[in-house]
Amino acid sequence: MIIRMCLVLAVLDISPAWAQAPAYTTANVVNASDYTAGPFAPNSVLSVFGTNLSWSTYTLMASDIANSTLPTQLANVEVYVDNWPAPLLYVSATQVNFLVPGNEISGDVPVRVVREGVTGPEVMISLVDASPALFPLANGYIIATHGADGSLITVASPAQGGEIIVVYATGLGRTEPNPSPGQIPTNPATIEDYSSLSVFLDGAPLQSYLIKYAGVTPGSVGLYQINIELPNPVDPDPQIMVTIGSQSTPTGLQLAVH
Repeated sequence: MIIRMCLVLAVLDISPAWAQAPAYTTANVVNASDYTAGPFAPNSVLSVFGTNLSWSTYTLMASDIANSTLPTQLANVEVYVDNWPAPLLYVSATQVNFLVPGNEISGDVPVRVVREGVTGPEVMISLVDASPALFPLANGYIIATHGADGSLITVASPAQGGEIIVVYATGLGRTEPNPSPGQIPTNPATIEDYSSLSVFLDGAPLQSYLIKYAGVTPGSVGLYQINIELPNPVDPDPQIMVTIGSQSTPTGLQLAVH
C-alpha cells in the first residue's frame, strides 16, 4: 500500500509539468536563416523559440516527405499559421522550425504551436510580399558558392571578378509558378518581385544584366538563390546587401572576394 501510494504521489507530482502548454512570445518568432525579427515573407522558414514546445527532438527525414511535400506534424507537434497547419522541418523542447505557406498574403496573421493537442498562445506576426535575408557565417561572410563547381566561397577560396556566383537567401517571396504549401520545388521559378530586386556591393547597385537569376533553389524548400556575375574589377571582400522593394538584408555582411 505504501509503495502504491508513493507511485500515485509521483504521478501527481509530474502530471502538472507534463500538461504545461508550449510557451513563447511574438519576439520568439524569428527568421531561421539569421534569427532576425519580422516582417516575414511567404515561403520563409521561421523558428519559434520557447519552452515545452515538444517532448522530443526530431528532424525531418526523407521518409516523412510524401508527394514531394513536407508534413504538417512532427513528433505530435503542429504549428498553425493563419489557422492552417504549416509544414514542419524540426521540433525540440525549445525550438520549432516551420515554413510560412507560400500562398499567404501580406498582413498580420496568428501563429500558435500545438503539442499533442495542448495549444500554446496565439501570437501575431507580420507578413509582407518579400523580406530578404542572407545566411551569415560566424566570421561575418555570407554563404555563397562558385557557379562553376558549386563549392563554397570562403576566405581560403574567394570569388573572383567576372565570376558567376550563387548567393543563397530566404524571404524572396512568391514565385512564378508558386509552390503549394510545403511543396519541394523541382524546377527553377523566378520571384514575382524580380523587377524590384537589387544587389549592392559596398553600397553600389549591380547593373541588372549582372543578375542572372533570382528564385527558388530546386530540391530545397524555403530556399532561394541569386545568381550574379561579379563586376570585373571588384573590390576585395565587399559588403553585400539585397533589397526587394522597401525591405533589405542587414548591413555589415561580406562576400569573400579576392
